Amino acid sequence: MSARIEPIAGRYVHLEIEGRPYRIYFEEAGSGIPLLCLHTAGAHSSQYRHLMCDGAVTDRFRVIAFDLPWHGKSNPPEGWQDEEYKLTSSFYVAAVEAFTEALDLDRPVVMGCSMGGRVVVRLALEKGAALRAVIGLEGSDHPSPWYDNSWLESPEFLRGDFCAALVSGLVAPQSPDEFRWETLWHYYQGGPEVFKGDMHFYRTDSDYARQSATIDTRVCPVFLMTGEYDYSCTPEDTIETAKRIPGAEAIIMKEMGHFPMSENPDAFREQLLPVLARIAGKE
Repeated sequence: MSARIEPIAGRYVHLEIEGRPYRIYFEEAGSGIPLLCLHTAGAHSSQYRHLMCDGAVTDRFRVIAFDLPWHGKSNPPEGWQDEEYKLTSSFYVAAVEAFTEALDLDRPVVMGCSMGGRVVVRLALEKGAALRAVIGLEGSDHPSPWYDNSWLESPEFLRGDFCAALVSGLVAPQSPDEFRWETLWHYYQGGPEVFKGDMHFYRTDSDYARQSATIDTRVCPVFLMTGEYDYSCTPEDTIETAKRIPGAEAIIMKEMGHFPMSENPDAFREQLLPVLARIAGKE
């Protein structure tokens, strides 16, 4: 077997978020329009590795994905051992903004999945003029209960195998076995209580339903793409959100679950490429 080197490059950037220094890891590939990708709760930027190796994407887009602090190869802040990690809506937006400024990204397209698919709604609300478009994967403008919140206090959340088991049902049955298990491996790798800390944002601090109707999609187009097997952000949640945002478009993806970019990359690209072509066509 001959060796093959992927076009993905990984680097670190030092920046401040809400006045505190962080060392952030990111990966990128391609050139052209910046496409900033946000990972799901409890995971990291590797979820987007397939997009970064897809010439049909990287010929026109500079695909960039970073690990939030506490995730993947990004460090928690100094003194982390004496505090509880809890992702807030304001910190999440500040992190995306700080990273965008640090890399001097010119009006990026921001695409996020799950909690990333939620925060793009707030980004479109507050930062829309600075963005080309947002793409919410498994995204809606409000939390929807699908399990008992008291589970968040369970010590089981300290364990990666529990987190992987919790999300395993969100992978569509049609997804290739290889990529199903790779997606779950991302959850095995999470640090203690990181998934729980992310759930604070996803479950209690990200209800934008009252404001989402004010998004101007003429300035910042909004695309919401959800897998039909997602019971965390259901297709109904996505469609309702799109109806609240004038001009937003909902796309329900057949035979896909909560992690389209990593659980079934070949099927996902067929859904994503037309959306990216429309965004690029507006240039």
